[in-house]
Order: sequence, then C-alpha cells, then structure tokens
Amino acid sequence: MQTLTLRRPDDWHLHLRDGAMLAGVIGDSSRHFARAIIMPNLVPPVVTVANARAYRQRILDVLPAGDRFEPLMTLYLTEGSSPDDIEEGFRSGLVTAVKLYPAGATTNSHGGVRDFDKAMPALERMAKIGMPLCVHGEVTTPEVDIFDREAVFIETVLDPLRQRLPDLKVTMEHVTTSDGVDYIQTSAGNLAGTITTHHLVINRNAILVGGIRPHYYCLPVAKRESHRLALRKAATSGDPRFFLGTDSAPHVDPLKECGCGCAGIYTSINTMSCLAHVFEQEGALDRLEAFASLNGPAWYGLAPNEETITMVRRDRPVAFPEKIETGAGPVTVFDPMFPLHWEVA
Repeated sequence: MQTLTLRRPDDWHLHLRDGAMLAGVIGDSSRHFARAIIMPNLVPPVVTVANARAYRQRILDVLPAGDRFEPLMTLYLTEGSSPDDIEEGFRSGLVTAVKLYPAGATTNSHGGVRDFDKAMPALERMAKIGMPLCVHGEVTTPEVDIFDREAVFIETVLDPLRQRLPDLKVTMEHVTTSDGVDYIQTSAGNLAGTITTHHLVINRNAILVGGIRPHYYCLPVAKRESHRLALRKAATSGDPRFFLGTDSAPHVDPLKECGCGCAGIYTSINTMSCLAHVFEQEGALDRLEAFASLNGPAWYGLAPNEETITMVRRDRPVAFPEKIETGAGPVTVFDPMFPLHWEVA
C-alpha cells in the first residue's frame, strides 16, 4: 500500500446547479475540495451581485454538516453587464471572477455574448481592477466544425481580445486541444488554463466507438488522442499556468439518454482517484499537488489550503457508484474505463 499526502485541493470550474440537484451533488465536492469556482449558468443566470449573493447562500444552506467548503462566486457576462456592479462584487470579495459564454456554446448559454463591443465596458473595467475573466473558449458559428471550435476561438476571439486589453487576466477554462496548450505556453503573462479530469482520460472515441455513449458527451467535446496526450503532458508538467477545473456537470439521466442529450460529465465524486491514476501513469505523482492544490490559488491570488488530504493506493480496485440519486433524479458517475486503485482515505 502506498500513501500520498497533499494540500487539500480546490476545483476551479464547477457546476452545482440549483434546487434539488444542488442539494444532491454538493457533498461530493465539499467532501474533498476546500473551494470551487461556481459556474453561473443557471436558469435564470447569475448576472448581478445580488444574484450571486443569493446563490451563494443557497449553496451554504445545503452544505453537509461539518464540511468546510467555500463557494467562489462568478457573474455571467452579458452585453448589458454593469461595470459598477461587477466592480462592487469584486471589491467586496463576494465575486471572484466573471464568466464569458459565447452565446449558444453550452448548457444555458443562450444569453451569452454575441457582440463583444457591447461587453467591452465591463471587460475594460475588469482589466483595470485586475478581475479575472473565465472563458468558455469556443466559437459557435455553424460553419465551424465542432472539433475546431477551440482553435478558431483562440485565433478570432481570444487573441484579439487580449491584444485589445493586455491587462485583462484570462482563465481559459477546460482546455481541450494542443492548440490551447501551445497558446497558453507561448503567451506572455495574464493567461492560464484549467484542465478537466475527463479530458485527461477520454478522447472522442469514447463517445462514438461501439455505439453513441451519451455519458461521455461534453462541451467542449473530447478531441482526438493527440490532443488528450498534450493535455496530460501539460497537466503533469508542473507548469503553474495549468490547474484543475473539473467542469463536473450533473444532468439527470433522462436528459442525457434522449434524442438530443445534454452535454456534461459528472466527475466530482471520483476526480481525485482518476487524477492520481493519470499522474501515476505519467510518473508524476509528485506534481499532483501542484496541479490540484497550488497552481490555482496562486493564479487567483489566494493562499493554498492549510488542511491536507491523504490518498491511499489499494491493492483491490476502489468501488464508486455507477449512479448517484438526487432529488432531481439519477445522475450517472463518470466511468474512466479502467480500475481505480487510489482513494481519499
């Protein structure tokens, strides 16, 4: 048996949903993670400081007794977002970042940005006060192939935006391509990227080979194997510009297993076990703490957690449930398609 002790990790990209779903999934995150950047794409979205304050309280109200977990709130950027409201939220400490969804890019993103000039007053204010922008990095124009959306976004949207506002601090979330990795590694400052658990494990074959498997469908969609390998190299490199953002996104099974299934993979419950497996495969267990516990806080200007967790490598595979039951309905847990031997003790 092997053991591994590391600072308690954080999740820098998390969907908790709301209502019965929130109550059903929050414990899987608060059990292992000390903090998480909470996504604002609810219905209706979290667009104002008042919305963020109310949502934060709803999260705290259903937190399991005894768990210590800090939700780091974000605002959903719209073309009418108020620069003053954004600055008030940031300076008060209630709001950590603003989230950019190109309109139509993913779940509940129809109210996102289409005309960046209309959102520029808010973005300019953020650059001035040092407030991070979290970016869903995909274009949504129908003529662009879904597997090329990230690369085209970097070229046509993100790079021009960063040239226009060089002081804007940007987190490129859920990087899925070697293009994204290369862009972050060759950029001079003010840019970092989160990498999900599932994009380190699956490529697009998981969705399509042997039949359509909806529980591996996510946005950004998993890409070809060469991109997965580039992500693994970046995540396990120790490069401080890359850190964990699970993008764990619960949907009830009926909304996944239908003619037009939702995008999202639920990984909160077994992320640390999956990561330990990946880092062990890459001979980089000594760098797992940097990826999961140190790089993210440094990027967001926070201290790393003082608490630690201990992971144990078992001889027999660790059992995780195939599904969890929530008040909203059953949610299928991510299956990495290999046995997991590491668990949080």
